[in-house]
Amino acid sequence: MTKMETLQLKLTATRVRMGVIEATHGAGCGHPGGSLSSADVLTYLYFREMRIDPEQPQDPNRDRFVLSKGHCAPALYAALAERGFFPVADLPTLRHSNSYLQGHPNMNTVPGVDMSTGSLGQGVSAACGMALAAKRLGSDINVYTLLGDGEVDEGECWEAFLFANHYKLDNLCIMIDINGLQIDGPTRQVMNTEPLDRKMDAFGFNTIVCNGNSFYELEQAFKMFDLSHGSGKPTCFLLHTTKGLGVSYMEDSADWHGKAPNDEEYEQAMSELRETYESLEKEIERNNG
Repeated sequence: MTKMETLQLKLTATRVRMGVIEATHGAGCGHPGGSLSSADVLTYLYFREMRIDPEQPQDPNRDRFVLSKGHCAPALYAALAERGFFPVADLPTLRHSNSYLQGHPNMNTVPGVDMSTGSLGQGVSAACGMALAAKRLGSDINVYTLLGDGEVDEGECWEAFLFANHYKLDNLCIMIDINGLQIDGPTRQVMNTEPLDRKMDAFGFNTIVCNGNSFYELEQAFKMFDLSHGSGKPTCFLLHTTKGLGVSYMEDSADWHGKAPNDEEYEQAMSELRETYESLEKEIERNNG
């Protein structure tokens, strides 16, 4: 990936973060913290990794993505909107009674959403079923799913991990967003699931630890996933991220797990993100010059 390509991804990820703030502010509720921490991996998936076409959202040969941590729908919606599945202008209608953009992803109303999710642990289970179905049908599609680190407290996640290994789902990429915080506080204090790397290794996964907010490290991780095809081993990315990344007062704060910015906080967040965006635009201009 060239420097210019990386800068373009950073620019897109900043727009995704702006979309998260627009959506949660418009709703007056929602989950900005975990949405902001996952903006980079969603940007990489939808703009570089996945085989998708916004003009054909139901293409049977498309790759599939399941947002297992469904409460972070604002980030998924923002990425889908930036990719062209529906208008960016619709994001502030999040959770409104007459909106198709509800608080958790709905595959029946939102173009580009492959699975309705919300109850933690169920999304990764559905992704396993999709990956197995693809294998049985002789399809070459990949299935990707994103979990939260608090989500893996759920026993259903570990049943899904057993399933993925047993059925040799090497077309499945499970990604865990390790931002270290969940609704009740630090994950190590609420329910310590570490060491996740050794546990996923023991469950038979091709385990890759990386900085989930670095496009260079994400590129290397996805290359390793691609190389694992034919190995009979599912892949797990342990993505170390910063909750609330991009908005100073939200960073590393469990308080922003599940509340929306008020008008003043909205203005500050958008000001910071616009400053980041303009700085990236200037860097792109210098590199083009």
